[in-house]
Amino acid sequence: MKTTIRLETTIIVACVLGLAVASPARAQLDKLLKEAFPPTERPASIGLTDAKIVAGLREALQIGTQNAVKLTGRRDGYLANQAIKILMPDELRRAERTLHAVGFGEQADEFVVSMNRAAERAAPAALSIFFDAASAMTFDDARRILHGGDTAASEYFKTRTTDKLAVAFHPTVKQAMNEVGVTRQYKTLADFAQSLPFVNVDAIDLDSYVGGKALDGLFHVLGEEERKIRADPAARVTVLLREVFGK
Repeated sequence: MKTTIRLETTIIVACVLGLAVASPARAQLDKLLKEAFPPTERPASIGLTDAKIVAGLREALQIGTQNAVKLTGRRDGYLANQAIKILMPDELRRAERTLHAVGFGEQADEFVVSMNRAAERAAPAALSIFFDAASAMTFDDARRILHGGDTAASEYFKTRTTDKLAVAFHPTVKQAMNEVGVTRQYKTLADFAQSLPFVNVDAIDLDSYVGGKALDGLFHVLGEEERKIRADPAARVTVLLREVFGK
């Protein structure tokens, strides 16, 4: 009975200390846990240290971003995914039916394809920025992500990387749009639509439009990858992921 009480008391004290102690006192806490729970008797959850949680979250983020970039950065990665497909800007979408009706349907369709091709080319530029954000994660970040919602990691990335990604995407998107003819096609469609009665097409920053939609799509796919890791044991492809997300 005394042994049981001692162990229970040790667990409570250790849990309180685990939330309050600074890192120099960590060794003392580990020693206390080892005395209370020999390796063969220690509960599995006790072994989930701060460092392991951070490492597990970083690994999940890296795997999730690799998968997201791979899925979006390939041919039809955006175009064939209805959830992230980049559609005509609102300024032109209002005239889209008319454009098809008067023989500009093929040009309109090609314009949509070209925007998505530009996004697909830009997606790989996100990988190094995502990895930098994962490396900078603190224990507090990791704890919030681990116990957050289904897309908490994706929201963390969105908060930490959107500005950097917008800067990184801009030259890639601009170059890709020039190569696939997005700007030229947009000007042709906008000029023609402007000549139609009752149609007013406002000028837009096409680089920012495509770049912003590309980022929205990338974060959407990243969120889907995160949901898989959290909900599906088969998506936890490493020992560390199974250990951290299996708790």
